[in-house]
Amino acid sequence: MDYERLKTFIAVAEKKNFSEAAKILYVTQPTISAQIKALEEELGTKLFERTTKKVEMTQSAEILLKYAKKIIHLSDSAHKEILKFEDSMYGDLKIGCSFTIGEYVLPEFLKLFKDEYPLIQMSVNITNSNNIVLSIKDQIIDVGLIETPIEDAQIVVEPFMEDELILIAAPGYFSDNEITISAERLKVTPLIVREKGSGTRAVVNQYLNQAGITEEDLNLVMELGSTEAVKSAVCAKLGVSIISKSAIKKELKLKLLKAYPIKDISFYREFYIACRKDTVLKQTSELFMDQLKSSTVKSEKGVS
Repeated sequence: MDYERLKTFIAVAEKKNFSEAAKILYVTQPTISAQIKALEEELGTKLFERTTKKVEMTQSAEILLKYAKKIIHLSDSAHKEILKFEDSMYGDLKIGCSFTIGEYVLPEFLKLFKDEYPLIQMSVNITNSNNIVLSIKDQIIDVGLIETPIEDAQIVVEPFMEDELILIAAPGYFSDNEITISAERLKVTPLIVREKGSGTRAVVNQYLNQAGITEEDLNLVMELGSTEAVKSAVCAKLGVSIISKSAIKKELKLKLLKAYPIKDISFYREFYIACRKDTVLKQTSELFMDQLKSSTVKSEKGVS
């Protein structure tokens, strides 16, 4: 049985929709229909019952799906084994990143990775975690880097880096003797936050709630949809904010912003690698994940 026909069949079976399968495989719907028809003729059986509203799998399709996944798995495994004998690592790698990781953590690593493996063709899509998970499931991307753990039967996640969130303010916003900010001081200070649904905001709220502080206790003056917008507003002395330490390395170095500890409250979270559970990872994906984990471990230990 043809590899591409089986990939098409699996996509239709999982999406229960010809047009959706066409989107994730980047082909036209007539191509999907032709592939399924050819597979049905090869097997001498009907695989899908199609109406104007839905697509239902036949009993034959239920049987085929089990074996089709095994065939694709074995084919991908064989291809991966063969690549191990090549002198140079090459191929494509599609990555999805959440905003903080994609904008502030990944670029430095990608430069080192690309220098070492120039033949690997990489593409990176920066979006929210929900879109990344959907793209992994649809096999549009190979690996996702996200800021929150995901509980999904089709997705496996693994932490690769710890991130600290810190209180930031413009120089001179607090008096010189305010080295540590108390919880009571934080409550009355104008606070700029990310939009609702932001991973950063969720982590901040989690730790504040553990300290007995709710959003209603705070003086929220502004909600902004990006970390860059938050930093600009803080630099303009419109308020303070709590954001990832990874996002303000440049501003701290140039003394455009100052970081402050909050008394008795620390904000930590993990960054995660996510991939599809039932798929053979490409050699490029495994290499990327191994190098990323190794790089972050070295950074945390202070090794250059």
